[in-house]
Amino acid sequence: MRPEDFKIGIPDPSGARAARRPALIFSCYRNRKESDHAARAARHHMGASATPRSVIQVSRIRKTYGATVAVSEVSFDVSEGEVFGLIGPNGAGKTTTMECVEGVRRPDGGEISILGLDPFRDVYQVQNRIGVQLQQAQLQKRIKVWEAVDLWASLYPKPMDGNRLLEQLGLADKRNALFMTLSGGQKQRLFIALALINDPEVVFLDELTTGLDPQSRRAIWDLVRGIRDRGKTVVLTTHLMEEAERLCDRVAIIERGKIIDIGGPEELVSRHCPTRAVVLATEDALAEERLRAIPRVETVMRRGSEFTIQGQGDDFVTEVIQCLSENRIRITYFRTVLPNLEDVFLKLTGHSIRD
Repeated sequence: MRPEDFKIGIPDPSGARAARRPALIFSCYRNRKESDHAARAARHHMGASATPRSVIQVSRIRKTYGATVAVSEVSFDVSEGEVFGLIGPNGAGKTTTMECVEGVRRPDGGEISILGLDPFRDVYQVQNRIGVQLQQAQLQKRIKVWEAVDLWASLYPKPMDGNRLLEQLGLADKRNALFMTLSGGQKQRLFIALALINDPEVVFLDELTTGLDPQSRRAIWDLVRGIRDRGKTVVLTTHLMEEAERLCDRVAIIERGKIIDIGGPEELVSRHCPTRAVVLATEDALAEERLRAIPRVETVMRRGSEFTIQGQGDDFVTEVIQCLSENRIRITYFRTVLPNLEDVFLKLTGHSIRD
């Protein structure tokens, strides 16, 4: 029995005191993402001394279905050990692109290399070295968790220890549970276990958190970080911009079958949406004059006691905070509005990813 015979089973986280308050608020905002950004920066620094090995090369692939062009001239490389994301709305061509790379669908044109192999000519070698979680699939309703893991393990020459894998993924207590009794998050963790059972070098994850509640989604994010920390290369698709920002080292934005831009999340935001904003409320009569004097400020909009200050640069928010502190401007409200990948997508395509 061959691995591809069971592929369908793999489915397709005082005045002076008031003036100091913004610094605390901004610090809290930064702490929410700093661990992901710090880890990403550390990986970049570690790889700076040597060019990382490219494990996937995709060159000008094209896939059509009749008159419908699903993928058009798509090209990208994926480096060893990185998390690479294909991001875009539903129907953009993400899944078709990933399935072509995996060898599930044959493109009409272009070239694909994965781990130095052709996914169609060297299909068996590739399947032994990659793990795949497809976007949609099911297992038999009454198959037990341990039975599914044992079945997948039997398809590979050197599988991982299934019991240890279930323990690592938080499914040890569900070992004897029927598939149909698992929650959505538990099913996704099982599907990830099946994708990892052969200890793959490259893992493909297609819309792995769609439909999950926030708590389950963040648990799955932790699992993806764990896969990456083991030295695996991860390629994922998602239409959730927060997911891409939290997990991906680099992303390719896809719209209507074409790649619009590729880069790190922070790099893309800096390139396309450099403007930041601070919204605050104060009754200080001199506030508007002081805020307009900040060097990087572009606009100051006032509505009653509320001010919206816009400017550019990584230090813009810090400069606003310094202005408030130095001029002892008492505020009753403060928040930052920083651009993200959703703003980048809107800027590049003219519409929201949810439209």
